[in-house]
Amino acid sequence: MPEHLELQHLVELSVGSDETLPNLLENKRPLVKRCPYLGLLLATLSSLFFSLCSVIVKSLVNIHPIQLAMFRFIGVFLPTVPIVIYTEKPIFPQGKRILLILRSIVGTVGLMLSFYAFRNMPLADASVIVFSVPVFVALFARVFLKEPCGVWNTISIVLTLVGVILITHPPFIFGKEEVVVNQNYNSLWGAVAAFVSTIFGANAYVLLRVLKGLHFSVIMTNFGAIAIVQTLFCSFLFGILCMPNCGTERVLVVCLALFSYLGQILLTMSLQMEQAGPVAIARSADIVFAFLWQVLFFDEIPNKYSIGGAVLVLCSVFLVGLRKWALALPAESQLRKMLGVLAQ
Repeated sequence: MPEHLELQHLVELSVGSDETLPNLLENKRPLVKRCPYLGLLLATLSSLFFSLCSVIVKSLVNIHPIQLAMFRFIGVFLPTVPIVIYTEKPIFPQGKRILLILRSIVGTVGLMLSFYAFRNMPLADASVIVFSVPVFVALFARVFLKEPCGVWNTISIVLTLVGVILITHPPFIFGKEEVVVNQNYNSLWGAVAAFVSTIFGANAYVLLRVLKGLHFSVIMTNFGAIAIVQTLFCSFLFGILCMPNCGTERVLVVCLALFSYLGQILLTMSLQMEQAGPVAIARSADIVFAFLWQVLFFDEIPNKYSIGGAVLVLCSVFLVGLRKWALALPAESQLRKMLGVLAQ
């Protein structure tokens, strides 16, 4: 699963449940004088950097997506090593090792599949499907953790599935209507990869909930290290390991790792300033950026199905974010009363 979609939960789970995080962070807010909307601005900038990572993945056509995933994991792993050393946490704690390995494998497969989707689908379409990961968490949490899946979660899942169907535009539903597609795309397998990546990503969230007692730096260090080994092995297995060409390719590879790191740092800072719900809504800017880059960099105009599907997925993400925000507010809060049934 793409790490920018899970870092929010890593930070939350390292201190406790979603409901306790705002209270813990609230105690620190008076110590810092800042713009009231700085946290949301940082979350939006985080979306900008992560969306630029998608552009780089799509642009580097001479480097296989699996190898690009390896470079990105290097950018994730190296900055977290000093953090885990500073915190003096056990890097590979007993009793959690199998879960850490499983979580890393699931997350790595999810990210590799999302990179494949970016390469073989219009950027905006792939981004919308991949970004819908949090919506499916409730479904898998219900299956594996026996957590309740209420009516609002069900509505979000239905909206997302309809949106994904509109974006992928399967012929057995819409017929063989001609849609202008880049000849280099393998849209069918790209759509399959994007959707399967959301399944792996949602299960990565579930595993993170099981690992909620561990500090986020321990989880990210294990994730980065195991992912590098996994992607390196896959690169050898498929014979795709190669050095990027001198010049632009190497610069873009470095930018991929750097933008991943900057996106994560900005997202972490935004979560230290804002509650998780508003940050999740601000992160929806990722989809808007994806549509913008698709037109500017790749000269691909989204069709009516892509736009309609994106609107439905955005609505579902907004619904999840608003409900998360409402549930985190104090019971006597006027804002919680304004959000009404979402807080029930």
